[in-house]
Amino acid sequence: MNKPYVIGMDMGGTNTVFGIVDARGNVISKAAVKTGVHQDINLYVQDIYDELIKLIDDVGGVSVIKGIGVGAPNGNYYTGNIEFAPNLNWKGVIPFSQLMKDKFGIPAVLTNDANAAAIGEMTYGAARGMKNFIMITLGTGVGSGIVIDGKLVYGHDGFAGELGHTCSVRNNGRQCACGKTGCLETYASANGVARTAREILETRKDDSLLRNIPVESITSKDVHDAALQGDVVALEIFEFTGKILGEALSDFVAFSAPEAIVLFGGLTKSGDYILKPIIEHMEKNLLSIWKGKIKVLFSDLKEADAAVLGASALAWEIQ
Repeated sequence: MNKPYVIGMDMGGTNTVFGIVDARGNVISKAAVKTGVHQDINLYVQDIYDELIKLIDDVGGVSVIKGIGVGAPNGNYYTGNIEFAPNLNWKGVIPFSQLMKDKFGIPAVLTNDANAAAIGEMTYGAARGMKNFIMITLGTGVGSGIVIDGKLVYGHDGFAGELGHTCSVRNNGRQCACGKTGCLETYASANGVARTAREILETRKDDSLLRNIPVESITSKDVHDAALQGDVVALEIFEFTGKILGEALSDFVAFSAPEAIVLFGGLTKSGDYILKPIIEHMEKNLLSIWKGKIKVLFSDLKEADAAVLGASALAWEIQ
């Protein structure tokens, strides 16, 4: 029987978004559940099932679904497991592909969430036609997908491209959930921006609109909103974040010489506040052979769609 649809799923540290996708890459329908509210993985899977089965029934039932593709933090393409993801509640090794297959009776395949976003961007978005680029996802954490000569780099064990856990600050760096200190994600993620805001407000006395918000409740969106009103502290936070990320990108360029770096995720909503310092500090730290040659682009796709479409592309390959 012809199976005209697949399911793409993007598991983030905060939300999990999933959709029914047709062969042309149209997201037919979409829904979401909260990722972080469940301590029990089985309750989380049940939550997904309760919402997703409605979408499946709307297109004709399980029999018309070819497969489920999942993008997840620390997702291993080779094993189908989520392994030791620092930003998820479930620790250790989670056989997520098998859990989904058992629950829905549909074959499932899994990869790193940033790899899924890279596939979506390469197929439908800003990286269409590119053979060499790096996808950087700026959300709860910092993820990455590396494409070289038109192929995703998985490495020998499936975990290549954990650029969010490269060291950006060597001495007295911030503690990361992964157990290391100084990781890029502790500075350049949405959580990292909020952390920078808290550090400045707690150690200095500068006037700022951010002081109207309880310091422990500040989010990256609050920083963006303050920057829109010309808040000097908020602008400094973006300058600092852009410097850290731009310097890191200059290092990433050195190992794969990409045509472009594509930025995706909630932090990109800050636009030029984050983009200008990224480009400035990347260019400042590039070898001369790459200066002025590497494009830094925001994703062309709607925020959830890149990872959903990328994950869905994996599902079409299921035999």
